[in-house]
Amino acid sequence: MRAGLAVSICLMFACGPAAAQDTTEPEAVEPQGGEEPVNPLAKLDWDYGPTDVKVGKHATLTVPEGYMYLYPKETSKFQELTENFASGRESLIAPDDLRWFGLLEFEDIGYVKDDEEIDANDVLETVRKGTEQSNEERRKRGWAEMNITGWRFKPRYDSATQRLEWAIAAESEGEPVVNFNTRLLGRKGVTSATLVSGPETLDAAVAEFKDVLEGYQYVSGERYADVQEGDNMAEYGLAALIAGGGAAVAAKSGLLKGLWKFIVVGVAGIGVWLVKLFKGKKRQDA
Repeated sequence: MRAGLAVSICLMFACGPAAAQDTTEPEAVEPQGGEEPVNPLAKLDWDYGPTDVKVGKHATLTVPEGYMYLYPKETSKFQELTENFASGRESLIAPDDLRWFGLLEFEDIGYVKDDEEIDANDVLETVRKGTEQSNEERRKRGWAEMNITGWRFKPRYDSATQRLEWAIAAESEGEPVVNFNTRLLGRKGVTSATLVSGPETLDAAVAEFKDVLEGYQYVSGERYADVQEGDNMAEYGLAALIAGGGAAVAAKSGLLKGLWKFIVVGVAGIGVWLVKLFKGKKRQDA
């Protein structure tokens, strides 16, 4: 199946006229023997659905047919290619035509109480400040800056499923990018699930991403309802989850400097060359 992906990605990125004109896309690897260049994404070690995979030690994910998954080591490579900061702990889920991608990461912060009211304006300002600081590092790396433009939709929490959702709108090099975020609460922490998509296809991508997340399950004993007396309790609530967890709390105390990389978790870019893929792209035939 790796060969099939290589052909698919070649068709999407390296072989078509539009891709040939895009000087910002990752440099293709020139194989021996006069074969077509292979896009770097095709060289990653993808796991293809249908299959079940482990997401850290706390959960599993069912990868449906037509989708593919990267474990953390390979996800870090993907993040570098798309000019995003990687923690080394994220895994990635995406359709096999890469019309969007989602990042999954478990944060071992303890049990988060879900009885907090969220001030959306206050949270957005904290995210914006953190992103501004992250741009200092982006400039050092020669990456495009990321700027927060507002909410695509404000945070909402479903107490029945213990899931917190929101969407942040941003722009990079004049191209709009929207991140849809979900936090899945568990007994010992929270799973961060971030969808990166083009704005024009966000609604369809969100619906697909939610369907995929139905296959995400905490293992027995790790579910939110499994909490027991004496368990570790998180030091913050729902609002801080949106703004970057403990770093957001530190920001309130004037300790924001140096913590930008944690505050901008969930605000990922897709790189100029991948923006072109997301713009109105239709699913490729298998």
